Amino acid sequence: MIQNKFNFKPFPILNTERLVLRKLGKNDTKEIFFLRSNEIVIQYIEKEPLQSVDEATLFIHKINQFINNNESITWGIELDNKMIGTICLWNFSPDNTIADIGYDLHPNFHQQGIMSEAIKKVLDFGFNVLGFEHIEAYTHQKNIASIQLLKKHHFNLFLDKKDEGFPNNIIFNLDKILFNNF
Repeated sequence: MIQNKFNFKPFPILNTERLVLRKLGKNDTKEIFFLRSNEIVIQYIEKEPLQSVDEATLFIHKINQFINNNESITWGIELDNKMIGTICLWNFSPDNTIADIGYDLHPNFHQQGIMSEAIKKVLDFGFNVLGFEHIEAYTHQKNIASIQLLKKHHFNLFLDKKDEGFPNNIIFNLDKILFNNF
C-alpha cells in the first residue's frame, strides 16, 4: 500500500467571494448537530441522525482526527461569520489519485449558489493542490439538487460502479483534465 502523501498542517483555509472554508471547532457543535439531525439535510443519507449535542462534539473530534492523520479533510462552510454547512474530500484511494467529495448545507441557504461556490473551490484544491486525478461523488438517486450541482460542475454519471451496501446511491466522476478545461 502506498503511503498517504498529504499534510493538512497548517489547515488550508479556502476563501471564495462570499465564503470562508475553515476547520471545524468546538464552537460549531450546535450547527453540526443541526446538520446531522435535520430531516431535510439528512433525507438522502442512509445513516442514523445524531441524537445529541454530545454526539456532535464526538463527530467534530473524529473529523479532526482524520485531518490530523491526513486521511481526509473537512471544511466548515462559513457565510457572514456563521457556519452553515460542510464540504469534504475523503475516502482517498490507496495510490492517492482518487477522492470522494461530500457536502451538506443548512436548508435556509439552499438555492443560493453557496454550495456551487464551495464545491468549485474544493475541486480546484483537490485537483491542483492535492493532485487528485479523479474526484467522485456518491449521491442518492432522488437527490435532484445534488445531481444538478454535480452536473453543473461537469461530473459524469459513473454507470458501471455501484455503492456497495447503498443501492439507492448513484456515483458521479470528474476527471482533473475535464475540470481544468472549464
